[in-house]
Amino acid sequence: MENHVALTACIAEAAALRFTPAGVPAIELRLEHGSRQMEAGQLRDVNAVLKAVAFGAMAERLARQPIGSLWRFTGFLATPRNGKHPVLHVQDIQQD
Repeated sequence: MENHVALTACIAEAAALRFTPAGVPAIELRLEHGSRQMEAGQLRDVNAVLKAVAFGAMAERLARQPIGSLWRFTGFLATPRNGKHPVLHVQDIQQD
């Protein structure tokens, strides 16, 4: 099964870099996306706010990025154990 997300968004919020009990760097983010998409033959304005997390070297890299910076995020979706909404697990970023 495939679970792959590619989204251009800006970093709206970033929590402080933390470490898991196993010592792995981790960061939680809030991403904001805005675009125009074609749906049912018509252009539609699309806005989305999405929670994201990253671990390891990617978390350390994201912790150094300024709030408001625009990136192309790639990763996968997963629902936290005690959560109701999917979270983007960031595996790579590219400057947009």
